[in-house]
Amino acid sequence: MLDLAIFGEWAQFAVRWLHVVTAIAWIGSSFYFIALDLGLVKRPGLPDGVSGEEWQVHGGGFYNIQKYMVAPDNMPEHLVWFKWESYMTWVSGFLMLVLVYYGGADLFLINRSVLDVSAPVAILISLASLSIGWLFYHYLCKSPLGKYTVGLMLLLYVLLVLMAWGYTHLFTGRAAFLHMGAFTATIMTANVFFVIIPNQKIVVADLKAGRTPDPKLGKEAKQRSTHNNYLTLPVIFFMLSNHYPLAFATTFNWVIAALVFLMGVTIRHYFNTMHARKGQPNWTWALTAIIFIVIMWLSTSPKFFQAEDPEMAVAPAFTKFSEDAHFAAAREVVSTRCSMCHAAEPVWEGIHWPPNNVRLETDAEIAARAGQIYLQAGRSHAMPPGNITSMTPDEREKLVAWYQSSTSRKSTE
Repeated sequence: MLDLAIFGEWAQFAVRWLHVVTAIAWIGSSFYFIALDLGLVKRPGLPDGVSGEEWQVHGGGFYNIQKYMVAPDNMPEHLVWFKWESYMTWVSGFLMLVLVYYGGADLFLINRSVLDVSAPVAILISLASLSIGWLFYHYLCKSPLGKYTVGLMLLLYVLLVLMAWGYTHLFTGRAAFLHMGAFTATIMTANVFFVIIPNQKIVVADLKAGRTPDPKLGKEAKQRSTHNNYLTLPVIFFMLSNHYPLAFATTFNWVIAALVFLMGVTIRHYFNTMHARKGQPNWTWALTAIIFIVIMWLSTSPKFFQAEDPEMAVAPAFTKFSEDAHFAAAREVVSTRCSMCHAAEPVWEGIHWPPNNVRLETDAEIAARAGQIYLQAGRSHAMPPGNITSMTPDEREKLVAWYQSSTSRKSTE
């Protein structure tokens, strides 16, 4: 018999692995070309059309890179296009959104104390926000405001802050931060797919046909590339944020999101300035540290900390687990081996908040996390960590029996 829970877990692992690999390739090539572009030097004797060059050494070899502002007189037979890394990062990320947040909408996406909607409605809101947000950004860049680089960046920041506030008032904190990453990544990949690559292809086609390319195409692509450069680090933060409830599950989580974007700007400004050989603005690290301290204060001050209420997030879909005949035995195992940490006020020394904001004190909370309990403590020995509470093989079997009985009973109804 196919165990859908285990299959789903491995599917998530495969897609997440693909996402990480492609993201490394995309971010790595992006950082490399930004550093290369800023470090180019104009030297005497360069070929016509070359705006600068740089000598690099790596892996025992020397490389001489030259940049043509438009293109060489004779187009090379083979051009390497850096685009698939971006496309596959977005595709794999969207698949993760579908597998985790759409597939588990009742638990991970919807916070019924914030917005009580059905799973299909929540998913439609998610999809609409990604597409409409990109369109708003795109036409903002194409508007007369797009001519003003600094003003446009400020407007983009305002848009991101508004989206952060909106997401935290639509979804769970975890889903809100993930959506900020998805929203930003959608802008970045759409910039590549709809603007940067098409503009470059038009330039190449014009050159091959003997026409003079429109310089506006290169300028527009450069603007979008600059935006992508400053958005990269916040995207990484939001994609990893689900491990840190102190960031996503606090009262001012949307303010924390806004500050994360500022840290991305200060850090990238340092490296961009350094690569351009314009000095080392070390003040950016001091400012970044101050912003990070503010984030820590916002998230850890007791009067501000307000974890989401799992009781409110439980949907009727989870009642099958609490009504099963094996539930009483499973609940006893969880209460004995897990709830000392996974509680609103953990009693285990050194644990101040429930790990990953998972609470397992009430029947509803335990039922809502049935799948995770089954995989983490039943099918595997991931929990408790190092089996620190001495969960026995017999107790793990009780968790497996509870989950399998609940799911098989539901499928026959």
